[in-house]
Amino acid sequence: MLIKPPRLWIKTTKLTNFRNYTLLSLDTDQRPAVFIGTNGAGKTNLIEAVSLLSPGRGLRRSAYSDLARCGGTGDWAVAATLYVNDEKTTIGTGVQPGNTAHKRSGRIVRINGTSQSGTGILANYTEMIWLTPASDAMFTGPVSERRRFIDRLILCFDPDHSTRTLQFERAMRQRNRLLHHDGNSSQLSGLETIMAETGVAISAARLEAVLSLRATMHIRQQKRSDTLFPLAKLDLEGDLECALKNNPAIKVEDWYRNQLTISRESDRAAGRTLVGPHRSDLIVSDGLKGMLARNCSTGEQKTLLISIVLAHAELVSERRNGIAPILLLDEIAAHLDNMHRAALFDDILRIGTQAWMTGTDYIAFSHLENRAQFFEVENGHIKRL
Repeated sequence: MLIKPPRLWIKTTKLTNFRNYTLLSLDTDQRPAVFIGTNGAGKTNLIEAVSLLSPGRGLRRSAYSDLARCGGTGDWAVAATLYVNDEKTTIGTGVQPGNTAHKRSGRIVRINGTSQSGTGILANYTEMIWLTPASDAMFTGPVSERRRFIDRLILCFDPDHSTRTLQFERAMRQRNRLLHHDGNSSQLSGLETIMAETGVAISAARLEAVLSLRATMHIRQQKRSDTLFPLAKLDLEGDLECALKNNPAIKVEDWYRNQLTISRESDRAAGRTLVGPHRSDLIVSDGLKGMLARNCSTGEQKTLLISIVLAHAELVSERRNGIAPILLLDEIAAHLDNMHRAALFDDILRIGTQAWMTGTDYIAFSHLENRAQFFEVENGHIKRL
């Protein structure tokens, strides 16, 4: 089996007062990294810290104040040295004592020692996708989780996607407030123009991502017909996505702007905006069985999720000249049998990603012996095995 060395990888990770870590300095090489330890040892805390090297609030979406070590002064920091090909970048992020850390402005970001405005800049340096035990409920949980999942995937192609999403949500909240307080028509029109422009762009990006993932998964099936991970059939359900399938974006913008205007009274009565990308849903089904993912077994849902993530990693690698995203896979061995675990690990090595994986049982990762780096995590301390 061909093993591709990662071209995006983290060399050094340092944590200060983060969760159950007082001080940590961890050196890693380009191989996949496996962290073994009992529940509560700090495995998920570690990869959560790594996830904060990318835009947003990390894999748990915790308030920044919750990330500080219990009994500490309220500050925390995560720093890393990473490489893209042979180019070295240092990233630091965290909050200082006394900051109102629940606010987005409370998080500091520095790239190569220079302070940055907001976390969005991190998308230019790191690309990460994660699966956690909470992800297993994505198909049966709130629709917002599925939108968040596809939006996370899009960030690896389009770093500005999260900015447009924030602009849309901000304009929508302002419009809802104006409707509640009988705001004037010109103000509403201005906000509706912003919503139409950003909303259609958001839906178009989601639609393009789904179509690209579909194509990549079909290619995976054709090249590797023996793969144990099922063909996941993806679709988007929403008014804007439906309109974009048959019309140019500029025409859909005009239609959506008009819809917002004529629905002011119904939106005022409902207390929310009833049409837009915030109402769209990602529909996933098993492409071979034709069964909706929400009706599949827990194990089948897990393999469908993994199938999507692996296809996404391949798609990013193809578009980025071989640079695959870093995968953060928390308790990934759960609900997978030995054959599926081996298939997953082989795919990780073939794609060439520095995957960070956690688990409680070394034996579950034995297929990676001599091909990955192993660490033991215990009470906020890590040692190489």
